[in-house]
Amino acid sequence: MDVLTELLGRMGRVLLGYSGGVDSAFLGVLTRQALGKEQFLAVIGRSASYPEAQWQIARDIAVRFDLPMLEVATHEMEDAQYRANPVNRCYFCKAELWRQLAAVATERHFDTVIDGTNADDLHDHRPGLVAGLERGIRSPLAELGWGKERIRSAARDLGIPIWDAPAAPCLSSRIQYGLAITPDRLQQVEAAEAFLRGIGVQGDLRVRHRGEDGARLEVGPGQFSRVDEAWPTILEHFHGLGFGQVVRDPRGYRRGALLQVFEPGNG
Repeated sequence: MDVLTELLGRMGRVLLGYSGGVDSAFLGVLTRQALGKEQFLAVIGRSASYPEAQWQIARDIAVRFDLPMLEVATHEMEDAQYRANPVNRCYFCKAELWRQLAAVATERHFDTVIDGTNADDLHDHRPGLVAGLERGIRSPLAELGWGKERIRSAARDLGIPIWDAPAAPCLSSRIQYGLAITPDRLQQVEAAEAFLRGIGVQGDLRVRHRGEDGARLEVGPGQFSRVDEAWPTILEHFHGLGFGQVVRDPRGYRRGALLQVFEPGNG
């Protein structure tokens, strides 16, 4: 971690776009240790697309590791381009986030704004990265070629309890492209995923909102039997949330699944 610590030390006063995921948590803890409390600030962008459970994790990590933290409201839901949910939706979200964080950095005299983008992310569909480049956001982990496996190992070494937690992108990432982003749909997804976690579904999990076509559940293959055993209960709960149809994707969880054509299958 010495090379990363050295890089952070050359950035002056640092503001981190902090979500509470493994990458940003690791970067936050290391930056706090490297720079000290007065030279660092972790900032959370709060909106309807940010899961409540993720917010609680982010706060718990901040308290445990004494991270100075600030919450700011973001207003991507006011952007018609974002609400329309095109394939590059993430660009509009990140553009708003970095606009808000850049204002905080200017007001509080921070030299550098960073995020937790890692080297593996550079090979995924990540239109939000463009918004970061436009704002001059630095990505120390990606710059040094750190991928997810290395970050998890380093986070474990630092005693960060979520080092092995599954990825937790924003709730809007669950809504089928072209289907409008609304607070109601975001709440449906959040409640559905919380229910599945509550009955013991573990690991990577997504409830994909498909509008009139209902919900598509993606879980890891190791969780198929758990979901199938609880299927009547799941159907009842999901119908109560307003999902007319519910299927379990037989292919399981996959990154970038919204970009792929879905062939209906039985859950």
